[in-house]
Amino acid sequence: MFKRWLEYRHNKQVSLNTAGNGHYSNGNGQYSIGNGQYSIGNGQHSNDNGSLIEVSQVVKTFENEAGTFVALNKVDLQVEPGEFVAVIGKSGSGKSTLINMIAGIDRPTAGEVMIKQTPIHTFGEGQMARWRGQYIGVIFQFFQLLPTLTVAENVMLPMDFCRMFTPREREDRAMHLLEQVDMADQAHKLPSQMSGGQQQRVAIARALANDPPLLLADEPTGNLDSATAGSVFELFERLVNNGKTILMVTHDNDLARRASRIITIADGEIVREVKNGKNQPQPTLATQGVTNVQAALA
Repeated sequence: MFKRWLEYRHNKQVSLNTAGNGHYSNGNGQYSIGNGQYSIGNGQHSNDNGSLIEVSQVVKTFENEAGTFVALNKVDLQVEPGEFVAVIGKSGSGKSTLINMIAGIDRPTAGEVMIKQTPIHTFGEGQMARWRGQYIGVIFQFFQLLPTLTVAENVMLPMDFCRMFTPREREDRAMHLLEQVDMADQAHKLPSQMSGGQQQRVAIARALANDPPLLLADEPTGNLDSATAGSVFELFERLVNNGKTILMVTHDNDLARRASRIITIADGEIVREVKNGKNQPQPTLATQGVTNVQAALA
């Protein structure tokens, strides 16, 4: 039976602001949301120089009765701090395998995966779990909330696991994050008492629990209706505007068009890469020329 952590205090004032004008102390460091600074323990991590994600010549193979299946074939990918990157492709193309490599959920057969110049492909399971808890927020299609915990307890769970913040700060932070996703009034409910869209909002708050610089989302709107999906995507856009980096796998081409960059994967390889927004599209690693976002999604 899980212990209960949170007694909701309606008169509590929360000072943290996701735009970056508030701080939380974890005992020996400061966290600032949205301005690109991440201080954890005695180490300083800031979005200064270099790519946040560097995937180099990554290969992932699986063995089955039919032989060797190549899920990823010498994939190279760089993602800069503050980018919103959408990864698209047909089912079985390697999208989820790529995101699992970056999350450290799976290991490459060959190649390197660097997150903020840290070689996570060399980590053991325990070290990877602790590191992921601090630096990466993962958002799943089916939410993966613990059914016996309340909404607030689900959000506090990563803080407890990584021993981040004081117990009082965890309560305050959980309530603040729930406020940011418009779910504070649902803090005492269990996941089964909420809609799919509400559960996904809670899952996003949980992913932000330890203020990771990177959010990975695997089909985060795949189980939602179009209106709810649009609302969740607007939340992602707000997070990017406040300094987060998001890598999102999606089948929704309309939502992908709103990302700053679109990566297309086919047969385990990146075949198209298009920048969106004010910059002119810049196709790279393409098997054929792509001059606009619509062509990339065709």
